[in-house]
Amino acid sequence: MMADWQFWLAAVVITGATAAVLLRVLRQTPGAVGQAEVTLDVYRDQLAEIDRDVARGVLAADEAARLRTEVQRRLLSADSARSAAAMTAKPGAAALVTGVVLAMAGAAGGYLWLGAPGYPDVPLMTRIAEAEALRAARPDQATAVASVTLPAPRVPDAEFAALMERLRAAVASRPDDITGLALLARNEASLGNLDAALAAQQALIRAKATAVTAQDHADLAEMMIAAAGGYVSPEAEDVLTAALTLDPMNETARFYAGLMLGQVGRYDLGFRMWRPLADGLADQPWVAAFRARMPDMAARAGVDFTLTGPSAADIAAAADMTAEDRAAMIAGMVTQLSDRLATEGGTAREWAQLIDALQVLGETDRAATILAEARTVFAGDAESLTIIDAAAAP
Repeated sequence: MMADWQFWLAAVVITGATAAVLLRVLRQTPGAVGQAEVTLDVYRDQLAEIDRDVARGVLAADEAARLRTEVQRRLLSADSARSAAAMTAKPGAAALVTGVVLAMAGAAGGYLWLGAPGYPDVPLMTRIAEAEALRAARPDQATAVASVTLPAPRVPDAEFAALMERLRAAVASRPDDITGLALLARNEASLGNLDAALAAQQALIRAKATAVTAQDHADLAEMMIAAAGGYVSPEAEDVLTAALTLDPMNETARFYAGLMLGQVGRYDLGFRMWRPLADGLADQPWVAAFRARMPDMAARAGVDFTLTGPSAADIAAAADMTAEDRAAMIAGMVTQLSDRLATEGGTAREWAQLIDALQVLGETDRAATILAEARTVFAGDAESLTIIDAAAAP
């Protein structure tokens, strides 16, 4: 890495070398000025030759005087031309010097304003290594849970509390009841009883065995992350990996995996993980957090990216809209997604989302056209075609 003094030494040397080159160029006789100097030298040589001819006796004195007068006249004319050319060249030279000085001053000022004087170089491989070291050394789930203070669980009304007690008792008597475990995990989580929710979700995954789904793992990871105050621990990462192994496009798992990558400084990978989620998904509880974080993730990844689709404010406002206004907003979002897929392309899930939305809006003919186009785009990709065909199913 380059030390601070080495950087400034290099800057001074480069500046000095540039100035020396400029001075050398400016001292040289350019263009019309150089041609005038050559002409003057020719006339001076002619005067000397006249004197030599007179001395050798080959040229009469009166003829020599006439020739000398003529050459001197031409010499004076050439000298005037040289002076005029020099006057013309000076403004250009001055402009060149002024431009170079201003450019160098602007570069130095820009670096001092936007750069980081005193900081060493941080090559890409070094940054990646540091991020991976941070990822490997981050706290485990138990440490993270112990370090955060979460809101107290919600106290339900008497009727709901009675139902919860009956549900808990039923699951305790039938610990392998998949339906009961799923209801218990979901409702314990909604009350903020995260320890109980985690236990129920883990029991659900064990009970399902080989029938477990990617969403089951994603829901468990979400509960673990909530219990850790939004931090994605190595244990939660393992659960997310299990979800993405079963379904690489699971939205919940992709969101939290991207969140983890941002937490350890791998914004490049985080952006790639989040990019397929960038259009809508208004029915997911984490969408508002995703939309708030996505612009920063893209900027830190060095990607010029504009987030489209409904914002958190749009989603909130939609709840108060009339049916007609809500339909108009949805139609606008569908048009925006359709235009982007037509110009930039997208994932199979984005195509499926567009097909499904068109069917909901009653635009069945347009949905069929998009379906045919999507099948052409993803021809030969069995997994993508399965996603697209599922969206087209009645």
